[in-house]
Amino acid sequence: MDADTAFVLGAKVALLGLWFLCFFVAERLLPAALKPRDGGKAAGLARLRRNGALWLLNSGLSPLVVVPLTAWAAAHSLPWRPDAWGGWSGLLADLLLLDFLIYWWHRANHEVPFLWRFHEVHHLDRFLDTTSAVRFHFGEVLLSGLARAVIILLLGFPLLSVLMFETLILMASIFHHSNLRLPKTVERALSSVIITPGIHWVHHHACRRDTDSNYGTILVLWDQLFGSRNRRERRLDMRIGVEGRGGEVTLRAALLQPFRRRLISYSGQSRAAECREDSVR
Repeated sequence: MDADTAFVLGAKVALLGLWFLCFFVAERLLPAALKPRDGGKAAGLARLRRNGALWLLNSGLSPLVVVPLTAWAAAHSLPWRPDAWGGWSGLLADLLLLDFLIYWWHRANHEVPFLWRFHEVHHLDRFLDTTSAVRFHFGEVLLSGLARAVIILLLGFPLLSVLMFETLILMASIFHHSNLRLPKTVERALSSVIITPGIHWVHHHACRRDTDSNYGTILVLWDQLFGSRNRRERRLDMRIGVEGRGGEVTLRAALLQPFRRRLISYSGQSRAAECREDSVR
């Protein structure tokens, strides 16, 4: 690993740790929603432990599998990238293209049943805050790492561009999953360009028509271009989770969730009562 890459990797860890801590504290001082809807304080603490355990598991996998795989792909990528595609303009183009590609990867995680099995664990969270941004099944992390390696191999992204994009994507995810109360004018201004908590809250609404929308991570541009932008206004009484599913699952159940035999598919015809009521509002 060269000095520039080592510096960016170290800066990424430090910056993300500080960013997470700031939003974790801020959302408790200025919360949009006051508490999880189900179970009160005890359930809230159990949820934090569960999300923290999933994050720790993935943090262990990252240096063992994901980072080496990414570095290998960058070192063996196809040599088609022109010399002119470099410097700051090349970096900006890389970041824009990577944000475009992650939009489609996120969308695929909702539309491809096999991928949804793993991504569903993220959506089973019954409340949104900064810890939701790091709540993913290890299978999704591994699949995402593999998909990213293939893209790097084919398109020739430099490792520095990938690391900088990862930093931006995690900062954006922490922000738009946060329970921070923003002034309406600030939310409105930001939401014309980037994904905000209000936009992403709708994506986590436990009604499939809303869950299957607002796929963007940084820019709202891709949802606008490809017809997945949902104009529904966030309501703080929206039920968060997966349509047709009950309460939060245990850590063990979350880890086993993708491998269970499905009795009712995500694309089934049954609709939660709340979703039926919303459809006539």
